[in-house]
Amino acid sequence: MEDRFQIHLITDRKRARIGLEPAVFAALRGGVDWVQLREKGGPAAGLYETALRVIPEARRRGVGVLINDRVDVALAAGADGVHLAARSLPPVVARSLMAEGMVLGVSVHGLEEAHRAVEAGADYVTFGHVYPTASKPGLPPRGVRELARIVESVEVPVLAVGGIDASNAAEVLSTGASGIAVISAILAAGDPVEAARRLRQAVDSLPHRPRHPMPYPRRGGRDAHKAQPRERGARRRQAHRAAAAGGEEDPG
Repeated sequence: MEDRFQIHLITDRKRARIGLEPAVFAALRGGVDWVQLREKGGPAAGLYETALRVIPEARRRGVGVLINDRVDVALAAGADGVHLAARSLPPVVARSLMAEGMVLGVSVHGLEEAHRAVEAGADYVTFGHVYPTASKPGLPPRGVRELARIVESVEVPVLAVGGIDASNAAEVLSTGASGIAVISAILAAGDPVEAARRLRQAVDSLPHRPRHPMPYPRRGGRDAHKAQPRERGARRRQAHRAAAAGGEEDPG
């Protein structure tokens, strides 16, 4: 488990001021803890190729790599885990497909969703949006108070997302959250290395003890999903039965 306050970079090619991969490599140098490769609407092949280029450098620096939504790409590229949105596969089904030791995260927007995600096998949840953000124009932020309520109510790490930067990170830390997930705070910067370093320095300079430390991946690896196919098949069948019985995530 990792006790320090976590900084997750979520990718968005459209917001990367200097280009996606240069910005990701810069963020790695700047001190992020995880990179979530999220390329909505893009081809799986492109996401896979990006992952193959990012993962070796991330591993060299001790940084975990998550693939958003695509369990198949995560397995093929040897990523450390998968992050699911509300409209992704049900977590119980995704878990049945994943290699042993891979980390599973789920985005949630309220306490009920958080409880469902944990019951379905999430290793951590991401809650937001906490502050106003360009990612959710016109939608009111859910706020720090609701973040604190979720942190206190679930028994897994909670990351905060949405409008977070060095200026408001202290308020997030005060809730006992395990970390923050950012997009524009790093990607939109002219110097992503310096932006990541400033964010790292801001959170490291503040006293913080997460209620639940973020799990560290046990490196399932590209070949781990090939092991024990019978057991994996049994898990898939069990997961499909559970989903059919009403275990699906909220499609909203």
